[in-house]
Parts: sequence; structure tokens; C-alpha cells
Amino acid sequence: MGSKCKSIKHLRERCLDHCSDKQSLQWRSYYSWLPQRLRKMGYVKVYPSSKIPSHSLLFSTLQKQSTESKIGFLRWYLGKLESHPLMTKSITASLIFAAADLTCQRISLPSSSSFDSIRTLRMASYGMLILGPSQHFWFNYMSKVFPKRDIVSTLKKLSLGQGVFGPSITAVFFSYNASLQGESGGEIIARLKRDLLPTLATGLLYWPICDFITYRFVPVHLQVLREVSN
Repeated sequence: MGSKCKSIKHLRERCLDHCSDKQSLQWRSYYSWLPQRLRKMGYVKVYPSSKIPSHSLLFSTLQKQSTESKIGFLRWYLGKLESHPLMTKSITASLIFAAADLTCQRISLPSSSSFDSIRTLRMASYGMLILGPSQHFWFNYMSKVFPKRDIVSTLKKLSLGQGVFGPSITAVFFSYNASLQGESGGEIIARLKRDLLPTLATGLLYWPICDFITYRFVPVHLQVLREVSN
């Protein structure tokens, strides 16, 4: 390997020795013209020596731009919650329900099965038409009846949520979903008798904790979003 490198180097030196001064000038002129041409064509971007971006500076710039875009979106979204609270919460609930259903299908369905887009549309419409608006009015009503956030007021809100709103909205969910699937009134009642109580019993292991945190710490205009995302 060493002998080959030496022979190549020796051959290059011999070629250079045989080149005339005129040829050398021609090559120098060509190589001085080529970078300029490439820069004009846009293939090469040349920075001044004082403005060459380092890796850390480039990373910090990209990170700053990403943070600014996130803050800008959050500011826009909070503005929509102030100007159009009902519509914003309904659309958000619809998107979250659609994403949750797609995730559920992705996990539970076999790899060979296709997604049930009609089912996803049912879930999205439920979030848009029923859950988003109903929770918007429910949480606003609770904040007016119990405006404080102390422990006693929080427990009252939690009890009403688990005893009144929770069973009602769950029954509406089963009935709405079943009716869109073409089930009759008798079939819907049978479904409620079979599934409602077990669903509520399972929810007692989870929802009281979520409700307590929501009523105690989350501002009213954001409570619907937390409950839907949970």
C-alpha cells in the first residue's frame, strides 16, 4: 500500500513538472472561476469568516424558532378559548376523540384489518356535538354554584360530577353510539342494562382523582380540555 502511494505521488509530481507555465496559469484561472460560477448558480453558499454559523448556534436558533412557534400557537389557541369558547372546546373534543379512537383501533385491531373510519367519525361527532358542549356548560355551572376552590367546594363538585353528570353523559354515549349503528330502542336499553353499571364502577377507580385535580387546580376555561384528554 505504501509503495502504491509513493508511485502515485511520484507520477503526479512528474506530470506537474511537464506542465508549462502557460498551462499552469490556465488551470489556476479555471479553478478561480469555478467557485464563483457555482455561487451564482446557487450550489455553494459562502459565509464571511466572521459569520460562519457554528453547530451550537444553529441548534439554538432552530430551538428558538420551534419554541416561538409553539408559544405562538398556544397564544392563538388561548385567544380562541376567550373569543369562541364553545366552538373551540367542541372542536378540540372532536379531535381528541378521533385521535383516541384511531389509537384504540391501532392497538386492538389485527395488522391485516383496515381502520373503521365510520366508527372514528361517530366518536368525533360525539365529541363535537355532545361531550364538548355539555362539559362546557357543566363546568361553568359548577363554577357559578361553587365559585371557591377550597376542599369542601371541590368535594361538592366532585360528588355532583360522579353522581349526576358522569352517569348521564355515559348513558348518552352508549345510546348515541348504538343508535348510529342502527340498534333499536329495545337493543339500546339492553345495552345500557349490560354495560352502564360496570362502566361506572370501573370509572370510580379513575375519574374521582381526575375530577379532584381539575376542580381544585385547573382554571374553568381549561377544565373541559383536561377532562376530555383524560
